[in-house]
Amino acid sequence: MDKHSFDIVVVGGGCVGLAAAYKINLRYPNLKVAVLEKEEHLSPHQTGHNSGVIHSGIYYKPGSYKAKNCVEGRRELVAFAKEHKIAHDICGKIIVATHESELAHMNKVFNNGVANGVEDIELIDSKRIKEIEPYVEGIAGIRVGCTGIIDFPGVTEKLGELLEQKFPGSKIFLSTEAKAFDHHGETTDIITNKGIFTARYIVTCAGLQSDRIAKKEGTKSDAAIVGFRGDYYDLTEKGMSKVRNLVYPVPNPKYPFLGVHFTRMIHGGVECGPNAVFVFKREGYGKTSFSFRDTAAAFGFGGTWKFFAKNLKFGLDEYRGAFSKRYFLKRLRTLMPALESDDIVASRSGVRAMALSPQGNMIDDFKIEHKGNAIHVLNAPSPAATACLAIGKAIEEMATEKFGLK
Repeated sequence: MDKHSFDIVVVGGGCVGLAAAYKINLRYPNLKVAVLEKEEHLSPHQTGHNSGVIHSGIYYKPGSYKAKNCVEGRRELVAFAKEHKIAHDICGKIIVATHESELAHMNKVFNNGVANGVEDIELIDSKRIKEIEPYVEGIAGIRVGCTGIIDFPGVTEKLGELLEQKFPGSKIFLSTEAKAFDHHGETTDIITNKGIFTARYIVTCAGLQSDRIAKKEGTKSDAAIVGFRGDYYDLTEKGMSKVRNLVYPVPNPKYPFLGVHFTRMIHGGVECGPNAVFVFKREGYGKTSFSFRDTAAAFGFGGTWKFFAKNLKFGLDEYRGAFSKRYFLKRLRTLMPALESDDIVASRSGVRAMALSPQGNMIDDFKIEHKGNAIHVLNAPSPAATACLAIGKAIEEMATEKFGLK
């Protein structure tokens, strides 16, 4: 069996894993860093299946890790994209209230944006909504000028390219799955299908498998990952004329999702969605994807049942949207009444990794923990992609402090 030796091994080849590896190597160029990705290419799951939006930071609770890292990370991400010619467009978006009952939360979202230092935002009226998006109907809204769209897999590929070009001792290993961890005092052996990787320190950024990888390494957490699939529709050529850029509803404050929305994509086309339905397979992108292991783990965790009990109506509505085009269209028409059935066609899906507490509550903020010679990213929901470079910096700073890197 092949043996490899590195100073640090990063498990997970999404944008957060690559950002962490790159940031650590930038500060410590003499360290040998390996990135292990179990799939055949980088950004195979959440990074490669998200909506491609550069989030502004307007939604998040002031003072939270999400707020700080999203605003700082967005600015750095845009600068990184400009420097390395990664496809992106700061096209702006509008958040639209369609009913008076949404105005109080819309104003709260706006005030969060102000508190978080989000630039180029303003409250707008129905006339201004029409000027920006002629087919959208709303009574009030927020224009967010600094929101954009980007090629997140392209960001991840560029980080990987820079890692291997700038730091000759560092390397990315694809199709390499971390299966077990064997601790030997100051070093750890990571047993994979491609041999043994010995490292002084470990950083895991395993997304949908983050709780399992942490447990294998020996770190316990009372939270568990539960997957939620998001289904998208594409606008047809006829439908695309009705959307200019990005259109979002005012989010329901009871749920950690932003609601179905319209998103112009960086490589062409317009998506609408996603919904949010519980999945029976963590990495299953089809409506009937099933894994006995994943299903048993989800239903064997008490927090899952408590979450269902608290959100039964929400869950049933989301499932209706997953299997009924008519119902999905009805939700989209809340923002755009002129949308017709032949304006949309079923498209791709993605799966979000959401950390649930034993009490059935979704852990809303980023969760990064240290134990011994390991750092684990246990929860990195949206806007983690936007914030990836800031999260990578935070991991580097934690590694500097906890590992005593020099």
